[in-house]
Amino acid sequence: MLWSLIKILAFVAAVTALTYGGTQLMDVEGGATVSVVGTEFTLSTLEMVFAFVALCVAVWLGLKLLGLCLAVYKFSIGDETAISRYLDRNRERKGYEALSEGMMALASGEGHLAMTKATRADKYLQQPQLTNLLTAQAAEMTGDRRKAEETYKKLLADDKTRFVGVRGIMKQKLSDGDTDTALALAQKAFALKPKHEETQDVLLKLQAEKSDWAGARATLGAKLKSGGLPRDVHKRRDAVLALSEAREILDAGKTIEARETAIEANRLSPDLIPAAVMAARGYIGDGNARYAARVLTKTWNAQPHPDLASAFADIAPDETAEARLKRFGALTKATADHPETRMLLAELQIAAEDFPAAKRALGDLVETDPTARNLTLMAAIERGEGADDSVVRGWLTRALTAPRGPQWMCDNCQHIHSAWSATCSNCGSFDTLSWKTPPASDVAMPAGTEMLPLIVGQGSETALTVTTEVEEAEVLDLEKDKPS
Repeated sequence: MLWSLIKILAFVAAVTALTYGGTQLMDVEGGATVSVVGTEFTLSTLEMVFAFVALCVAVWLGLKLLGLCLAVYKFSIGDETAISRYLDRNRERKGYEALSEGMMALASGEGHLAMTKATRADKYLQQPQLTNLLTAQAAEMTGDRRKAEETYKKLLADDKTRFVGVRGIMKQKLSDGDTDTALALAQKAFALKPKHEETQDVLLKLQAEKSDWAGARATLGAKLKSGGLPRDVHKRRDAVLALSEAREILDAGKTIEARETAIEANRLSPDLIPAAVMAARGYIGDGNARYAARVLTKTWNAQPHPDLASAFADIAPDETAEARLKRFGALTKATADHPETRMLLAELQIAAEDFPAAKRALGDLVETDPTARNLTLMAAIERGEGADDSVVRGWLTRALTAPRGPQWMCDNCQHIHSAWSATCSNCGSFDTLSWKTPPASDVAMPAGTEMLPLIVGQGSETALTVTTEVEEAEVLDLEKDKPS
């Protein structure tokens, strides 16, 4: 309100001042005579003032008209002018509007609309580093893979967009199943951006699939340095890679290097069962039985496993059954209630032909947690105690339909493996195999009836007979299930 009042007062004051000035000029005597082409014009003082103002306005308009003509001339020859800047701003505004609409269309799943907007944005902006990515992603959404690949290749020409181009082509090769090319592109992308987490994961997965264990360990180290992996997880996965590398070295006939790498894998992750077994066998090969026993005992206390018991038996392969039973006490004393320990002790007692002790070691396991292995052990015990064939056959019949117990199973896809490996053969996941009991609906592996005394020597004749009967029964069962 006050500001409006001030403006009104200022306007009134200006009108008053002009009116007063005009009145004073009208009272001034004199004037001027202007002759134009023989015609004289007599101007009063007030008229002279108006003529001067009109002349100034005319000169100003003439200068503006001259500037406009000069701008049009410069625009016509391609120089930057106000006209060109205006048109550029208008074109840029339309280009960014099209780019924004294209991104929204891409986010909404409208691939064809996004492609149209990307083409429009490229026409107005002339900045391919902005529009090519939108074009490539829209082409992928519409299924035009050739257009997408061509656009990604255009991105390779610019240092600022080269990584995006390499990554886009890499993903296409992965979806096509061309893992060799995808691996080469992943290595290139990793060299451009070593800290990019997705690229690290893709490269690590491909290197593991190609058994490039040394390269995978280097990639894993880069993940640790960039902060993309906790230190404890890094140690575990590095141990898995080291174990896989040791196996490959062993296959190549380099026994000493394989032992050293296996020992390193066990040091990185003492609870990794295959690493402990391989490291222990390396120590056994070096004649260092004490270190082998220490490694196996430590891992057994973390998770009992038949492979650990088999390696522990290899420390003294020629010992008697009684000596072996005594020596295994150091391995099993800390896990006396574990089912694996109880079955191991039962097997050792069977090997020593102490069947009542074997039954005591097994306890109520056949009732609380029946598996093909402990039911087979019970059949061996009954045979050793002189039970009728019908009793033994009863236990064997139960063993054929019982769960196989813990097995190597992928945590990601639940696929069961007969042996441990760094990657799942079904889904390709890395370090996802765990020793655990699969769901009851899963198909059991055919190795559940193996018995430790038969693996480590000094097995009893009774155990051998029962195991043979189980194998024969399995064959008959399979033959019966075959379609006629």
